[in-house]
Amino acid sequence: MMSLRKLVAGNWKMHGLSSDLAEVRTIAEQAGGYPQVDVALCVPSILIERAARAVPGFAIGGQDVHHAEKGAHTGCTSALMLLDAGAVLTIVGHSERRDAQRESDADVKAKAESGLSVGLNVILCVGESLELREGGKAVETVTGQLDGSLPGDLHSAAELAIAYEPIWAIGTGKIPTTAEIAEMHAAIRARLHDRYGADGARVRILYGGSVKAMNAGEIFSIANVDGALVGGASLKAGDFIPIVAAAAAVEGAAPIA
Repeated sequence: MMSLRKLVAGNWKMHGLSSDLAEVRTIAEQAGGYPQVDVALCVPSILIERAARAVPGFAIGGQDVHHAEKGAHTGCTSALMLLDAGAVLTIVGHSERRDAQRESDADVKAKAESGLSVGLNVILCVGESLELREGGKAVETVTGQLDGSLPGDLHSAAELAIAYEPIWAIGTGKIPTTAEIAEMHAAIRARLHDRYGADGARVRILYGGSVKAMNAGEIFSIANVDGALVGGASLKAGDFIPIVAAAAAVEGAAPIA
């Protein structure tokens, strides 16, 4: 099995003002001590340009992108706009958008393709509700989301990553068992292979949902877990950097002092 470099991405959601740029700087500076791990922060759109200027060379991303290049789409942000602001990646299909904004798999696919087409790396989110998990339909649900959401090809120079986030684990402190995470990530890897052939092996699969310093090492040690998409714990360096350190430890290299 191919060993992929870990990616730890923070999703600030609707948090962050100009006064929080100091925390962005601290996170970027401390993340530099773990060069064997890719680290990114996806901040609110109004902070992207300022954050990118504050931490040149550090990966700043958006939390969503519109599928169209431009047009009459009030309040939306295109992939080229994200690039212009200094973003290098974007999240698409987060469960909070699939639910609250009623985004369909087709919407998510179009957004992913839009981002990749202009060179934005894309983190595509999938995940099941507690009802579906308890009903034994978790894998069926997530693979179905992938079938409808995955871009048609990986010919872009930009990178696609998948983030498995069980909806019931986001912000709740609950997480699936290691066996459940392993089962889901193996199913996602198989789907990626079915869709993209050998190229599917280079798509990183992240876990998200109540990732913290205390459980990150165990999660990162699971097969096919290539990193994490971190919510609340990414807002402060003191919470986020230990997760990065856990990823570095799994990579088998000591951090740079």
